[in-house]
Amino acid sequence: MAAPEYHRVHDVRYELPRSGDMRVPGVVFASEELLPDNASETLAQVANVATLPGIVEASYAMPDLHLGYGFCIGGVAATDVDAGGVVSPGGVGFDISCGVRTLVAPVQHAEVDTAALRRIMDELDRRIPRGTGPGGLRKLDRTQLKRVLVEGSEFVVAEGFGVPDDLERTEDGGRLPDADPEEVSERAGKRGLAQLGSLGGGNHFCELQVVADVLDPQAADAFGISRGQLAVTIHCGSRGLGHQVCTDHVRAMQQAMRRYGIVVPDRQLACVPVRSPEGERYLGAMAASANYARANRQLLAEAVRDAFEAALGTRAVRLVYDVSHNMAKLEGHTVEGRERTLCVHRKGATLALPPGHADLAPDLAAVGQPVIVPGSMGTSSWLLAGHQGLAFASTCHGAGRAQSRKAAKRAYRGDTLVTELAARGIDVRALSDPGVAEEAPEAYKDVDEVVRVCEQAGLSRRVARLTPLGVTKG
Repeated sequence: MAAPEYHRVHDVRYELPRSGDMRVPGVVFASEELLPDNASETLAQVANVATLPGIVEASYAMPDLHLGYGFCIGGVAATDVDAGGVVSPGGVGFDISCGVRTLVAPVQHAEVDTAALRRIMDELDRRIPRGTGPGGLRKLDRTQLKRVLVEGSEFVVAEGFGVPDDLERTEDGGRLPDADPEEVSERAGKRGLAQLGSLGGGNHFCELQVVADVLDPQAADAFGISRGQLAVTIHCGSRGLGHQVCTDHVRAMQQAMRRYGIVVPDRQLACVPVRSPEGERYLGAMAASANYARANRQLLAEAVRDAFEAALGTRAVRLVYDVSHNMAKLEGHTVEGRERTLCVHRKGATLALPPGHADLAPDLAAVGQPVIVPGSMGTSSWLLAGHQGLAFASTCHGAGRAQSRKAAKRAYRGDTLVTELAARGIDVRALSDPGVAEEAPEAYKDVDEVVRVCEQAGLSRRVARLTPLGVTKG
């Protein structure tokens, strides 16, 4: 598809009118400075998604949009399940249920000195496995792996790695009910046996932070956070298991599409009807991968508690929330005045339930669902809350890349960045200098602008800003 035409219809809303095979328009929430440099390629992906069978309302993109696999990162699309709507692994991504978990400690930043912060970072550095290979905190046999794929966070909490309150503050209670471990290939399962409880590489991290500002005291009180608190944010997903599941099912769908008469403008948009054997197999495997990801972050949260206990003598580190940003879920939404069952793809986008939504826990009903938006090693992260339920109750997932990883590694030196960040009071513990370079703060968009646009657009609202004190990463 050629580069689509688009026009600005609001300060923070652009539209791509229907053209060619597009079934719905494209809608991009962004300010001018947040449109990517390769806008023609990224917006072409938004337009391509608009051609998917059964898509309703619009092909959406969040303010952190940038080029992705099939879907742009920051893409949201919903298909009508009962009208031949499709599911596309490209609308989920290779790191299934990649997500973010934020915890807060009963410790004020003002109460700890530099030596104490260094002790915390030493313990996190020692206890948090990262890197692209095996080496997770919990080695599994195949029976245990199957339980993880079915039970998710519930399995590791039952084994003593966490508390029941953790499940209440995890999306879906830490367990998706429709997981089918039989649809996870032997190769994918083998990759998952030794990686549970590990960050992986790339942009995944465990970051020590301080709650620098509170903008919405009512929501902050419901979340259980206060200005000056120490916090930890974990960003990771389903590791090699989820990547292999995506690879396997993309291949299967590419072979099956012809049988369903589906033609897409990009092979990376491989898809099949949700109500097809291939679609149901993918959703079962995706749910199993998501359960693995939630269990993965649950184990890492316990390692954080262990680190605080060793460094400060307290493990009373409480989970604020855990939410995914690479998922496809069957949800009920009203479209054109009628309640429909939709397959909602969020690829680099986060569920953001508004206040009063039936799926919210009672203590969150008045303020909306917590949303965690990481920035970069040198900038702020944000806690948001669901607001108006627009774009199928979705919002951004992070700052969004402004440069590719290859471009960042050409432009920056990891050792120089570590020194510069240390001079600003940010202690970076990384396995390699190239890994730091590709995650340079300058390689990302302005996260403050991203969340401002989300708030102005009505997608979510700002609750609190967190700033980094130290980062462990691959």
